[in-house]
Amino acid sequence: MDDLKLKYKEVLALWKKFINNEPINYSGIISQDILSGWERCKELDVDPYMQKVAFVLDRDELVVRLRKNEELIEVCTPFMENLYALVKGSGFIVALFDSEGFLLHIIGDKNILDNLTIGNFVLGSCWREEIMGTNGVGTVLNTGKPKQIFACEHYAKLAHKYTCSGAPLHNPNGDVIGVIDVTGFYYNANPHTLGMATAAATAIDNIFVVKQAFTQCQISENLQKTVFSSIPEALIAIDNNGLITLLNHNAEKMLQRPSSQILGENFLAVFGPKNDHFISLVDHNRALTDREVRITLNNGMTADYTLTCNPILSPQKQVTGKIIILTEIKRTRQLVTSMMGAKANFFFEDIIGGNPSFLQNIELAKIAAGSDSNVLLLGQSGTGKDIFAQAIHNKSYRKDSPYLAINCAAIPRDLIASELFGYEEGAFTGSKKGGNPGKFELADGGTIFLDEIGEMPLESQSTLLRVIEEKTIFRIGAKKIRHVDVRIIAATNKNLQEELEKRTFRADLFYRLNVFTIKLVALRERADDIPLLVKYFVKNLARKNGKQIKKIHPDFITALKNHSWPGNVRELQNYIERAVNITPNNELAANLLPLELMKGLHKEPEKFEIETVSSEKVPDETNLEEIERNLIINMLNATCPRKEIAEKLGISRTTLYRKILQITNQSRL
Repeated sequence: MDDLKLKYKEVLALWKKFINNEPINYSGIISQDILSGWERCKELDVDPYMQKVAFVLDRDELVVRLRKNEELIEVCTPFMENLYALVKGSGFIVALFDSEGFLLHIIGDKNILDNLTIGNFVLGSCWREEIMGTNGVGTVLNTGKPKQIFACEHYAKLAHKYTCSGAPLHNPNGDVIGVIDVTGFYYNANPHTLGMATAAATAIDNIFVVKQAFTQCQISENLQKTVFSSIPEALIAIDNNGLITLLNHNAEKMLQRPSSQILGENFLAVFGPKNDHFISLVDHNRALTDREVRITLNNGMTADYTLTCNPILSPQKQVTGKIIILTEIKRTRQLVTSMMGAKANFFFEDIIGGNPSFLQNIELAKIAAGSDSNVLLLGQSGTGKDIFAQAIHNKSYRKDSPYLAINCAAIPRDLIASELFGYEEGAFTGSKKGGNPGKFELADGGTIFLDEIGEMPLESQSTLLRVIEEKTIFRIGAKKIRHVDVRIIAATNKNLQEELEKRTFRADLFYRLNVFTIKLVALRERADDIPLLVKYFVKNLARKNGKQIKKIHPDFITALKNHSWPGNVRELQNYIERAVNITPNNELAANLLPLELMKGLHKEPEKFEIETVSSEKVPDETNLEEIERNLIINMLNATCPRKEIAEKLGISRTTLYRKILQITNQSRL
């Protein structure tokens, strides 16, 4: 919540500057897509201070448009109801728009519907970008891509209270025919919402492909099969007698039999008595949307799918059969997690340091990235355990799969099992309809980072041990196991040996996690890296805050090097950020630091100066060259790639080669 409020303030300040034609530095605050949208709106002379939606269809025009989009509304409504069931009661609405940005259908909580009505968010209102500015409908139509527009990223101020997550809908030719959008108050915003909207849009697109294949008589049989086979889900068509009339390649793979052995067979006989629940759902429902089912395959293995089932209609609108769509839950979850931002953002190139012991940490982590073994990161708070975890994931073969980070200390004790392993519908009071997947399911195929693992309750530790050993999980209230393929990276600032003696941490779990242990070096043990870290943080923080720091005084560095750094690199970054923010000019001096860092300044200050962050000049008569020289030697001795050394030092590779040549020549003298 606090993070969202801070983001709101930052984006609002940027929006005000943009509207007032003041220069802005958007890096790290908004995306280039949002900035481009704002620029389009300014060129189109959109009014950012409008009080309500500028254009709404009258009653007759709305009736005509609803009739024109009757099929779109019919297909989308079940998916909208499914989406709303997931967010009901949390202040959200689900809305459908046509290809011109007109609102066609809306489902939602009464409180937000009432709020939106005040601003003319009603059926027939138009949300094209040239009318309403940057928003989760018009911008999606303009770019053709799913978008989440957060609060003040909306160009029109009247939408600043809301966050919109919109995804485009397509016809079988790939043309955009509408947008499905989930909107709620900005303080409830979550990247996961965009993932849900996108998953729903993908499923709707597939429905339209299938409908075309079965209702347009002019399509040849070969083309019909080609369209059918192009869909990534398993598709099976049956007639009114339950006979299988068509299936695609993915259905053949699922059933492990060629179509020649299946076509004309009875649907019930093909799937057999072990799939009674699945068969019953298809038989007794005219239509289904995203119902979770488990199917027992011919080899005795089981697999989890979401089932969507719709009637096949003839051109005369008579039911001639059913189309069954089975989507692997793993594939759906990966789509959702990728859209919700479940990814690692740091790489080994982002890890700054030249201290020999710290470079050993990096090399060991790179070796760990090449294996699939569990990793245990030990170290004090603020040493960068989370950054190392992300870098390991991004260098592993799982880099294109989800990365989910969990702080075990931040989850209430009674919720940690449901958060990690999920729960079934009705497992406890307040559980969501349809249940809820846990983080291990969402991270399937990828990496899960368990931070502060030492804080995990004993009862959850035993469950985690089973996950590691058997690669399976049980949702709370479930009667069936689920297979997961997840690599675990755990971290703690506790001494786990002491926790074992106190019996607050399971020995068998410790030995399972303790395959690849990396103990990160505390900042006070690598004080020689402080100048390099200062340069890195000042450069990034100055750019983020729209400042130019031209000089760092020697006493600033001396004060930092004399500190004991109980909070490690995170504490250093916070102090530098504070100094960058409060400096009255373009210089950083010791008087900008808290009093506790001023100790030791009675000593002879070091002659150290990092001059302008934006300039390439090298300060004269300082020991920066000596520090840089030692860093280069340390990194070369640790076989750090030269490209990486240059990036860490913020210099070109040509400059690095020149410096290495100078060092070599000096060593020969």
